[in-house]
Order: sequence, then structure tokens, then C-alpha cells
Amino acid sequence: MDGSGPDRERTLPDLIGQLTGDLAALVRKESQLVRAEFGEKLDQAGRGVSGVAAGALLLLAALLVLLQALVLALASLVGMAWASLIVGVAVAAVGYVLMRGGMKALSPGGLKPDRSARQLKKDAELMKGAPR
Repeated sequence: MDGSGPDRERTLPDLIGQLTGDLAALVRKESQLVRAEFGEKLDQAGRGVSGVAAGALLLLAALLVLLQALVLALASLVGMAWASLIVGVAVAAVGYVLMRGGMKALSPGGLKPDRSARQLKKDAELMKGAPR
């Protein structure tokens, strides 16, 4: 015997074992990547929340003073009640736009780990196309 038969039988299981180990390592690495990216997205969300809160607080303080001045200025033209109504509606519209922008930054779609999902899809396609 030339010894090629037993070597081939032993090599094939070794290769299958190595492939299994490599696939397990790949899954572990991809899972670490997903966790790391998710952590980044959570940090981004935290910065978004704190930015919205701090901005809202400062805007509220400034707006109270400016709005009172605007109501007083408009009152000389249309009366105090109408001036208050006009200013109130305008401020509500601006506040709505600002809150929508902040909520959009916090949407679940913005927190999705896009890069990891693309990489996992590529890995799955690679495995499907790999010779067996």
C-alpha cells in the first residue's frame, strides 16, 4: 500500500474539523462585531437624547424672554389677545419641527447595525456559494 488511503481519510475529517472551527470563529467574530456596533449606536442615541434635552432647555429659557417681547410688540398692532395667539401658534409650529427632528435621530432604523448586517449577508452568500 502506498499509504494514500488512510492519509486521505484522516485529512478529510481534519479539514472538516478545521472548517467547523473556522466557521465557529467567524460566527464569534461577527457576533463581537454586532455587539460593538450596537454599542456605538447606543452611544449615538445617548448623545442624541442629551443634545435634544439640553437644546430644549436652553431654547425654552431664551424663548420665554423673546416671546414676551414679541407679544408686547405685536400687541400695539393687533391687541394683546391676538398677539399672544399669533406668537403661540408660531412657537408651537417651530417646536413641533424641532421635536420631529430629534425623534427621527432616535428612530429604530437609525440604530440598526447596518455594517454588521451587510457583512453577515455577505458571509451567508459566501457559504452558500462555497464548494462542498
